[in-house]
Amino acid sequence: MKSLIILVLAVGVLLQGCQPLPAGSPAPNPAPTVTTAPTGSSTASSDAPEKIPLPVGHGVDGGWYQLYFTDPSDPASGQHSGGPDETLVTAIDGAQLSVDAALYSLTLDSVRQALIRAHRRGVTVRVVMESDNADEYDPQALKDAGIPLIGDRREGLMHNKFVVIDQSEVWTGSMNMTDAGTYEDRNNLMRIPSQKLAADYEAEFDEMFVDDHFGKDRGRATPYPHVTVDDTPLDIYFSPDDHVQSRLVKLLSNARLSIYFLAYSFTADPLGEAIRERAKAGLKVSGVMDAEQMRTNVGTEYDAFRAAGLDVRLDGEAGLMHNKVLIIDNQTVVMGSYNFTASAEKTNDENVIVIHNPEIAGYYMDEFRRIYAAAQP
Repeated sequence: MKSLIILVLAVGVLLQGCQPLPAGSPAPNPAPTVTTAPTGSSTASSDAPEKIPLPVGHGVDGGWYQLYFTDPSDPASGQHSGGPDETLVTAIDGAQLSVDAALYSLTLDSVRQALIRAHRRGVTVRVVMESDNADEYDPQALKDAGIPLIGDRREGLMHNKFVVIDQSEVWTGSMNMTDAGTYEDRNNLMRIPSQKLAADYEAEFDEMFVDDHFGKDRGRATPYPHVTVDDTPLDIYFSPDDHVQSRLVKLLSNARLSIYFLAYSFTADPLGEAIRERAKAGLKVSGVMDAEQMRTNVGTEYDAFRAAGLDVRLDGEAGLMHNKVLIIDNQTVVMGSYNFTASAEKTNDENVIVIHNPEIAGYYMDEFRRIYAAAQP
């Protein structure tokens, strides 16, 4: 009899638990999910980017890419060591087959010495430069060491800043391989391992080094104008062949949420108009421009931006704000050597990568905030 009573009470409790909660009653807390990590691993994502510790500058390792930003505000930058150039030097020191470098300017001892070391151990090293900068000490040292180096010998600029290593990885960005570019100015540098991307940049390099075609000269076709690396789409453009400005206008015109930009020089009316049109449509627009360039440029877009009421500021640091970056909808980044000018569009040799990746856009936004914080309203 006692057992029967206990059984009836238990059934009653179960039935009560199945009744709907009274109106306004708080929902019960769900049971916590317990995840058991495999031995030797962490519950955190193994794909999460890790910061790259730089004595001077900021770096992040995204697995399939490494991204670096210079930091002239760091007091240690005055020592001219410990910056992103040292990671590039490590990569050059690891080259086994080839190093092709298209450099607007070269004054970094670290890079010069690495190129000479590579040449002496049998790696094929080739260099293309802007002729106006090819007579300086470091380029001459490369030639004296037996490294073939040619200048563009044209009125326009050979304005690229890229290095291709072993036909399998590309280093590019706004950073000139100079002491000022690495330790006094604000710049970005990115390493992307990809044979297809490397093939694109090799074709551009050979167009200059082998074919002696610069600027408006008709060049080689880009083998892979659209590349996907680790599920991230990349669009590859070279100026002036690829009419970069019209492509950027289209990107800006398709923006739906926001446009942020870092611009060393901005005089291209079509790009400025596209940004102002999106601001009129209600998008968030904010930018930082280099103060020295704003004061000396003819036809700067800064005045038009300010007249339109846009939050566009001048950089607040002694060195140059040398980035050429667009961040669109927190999803897409435009980076490379291409200033937002008519000369970059029509006469200079330039390179641009459009990266469709919100994670990378987030890191460029971090850099935007650092520069914006020091900018002058």
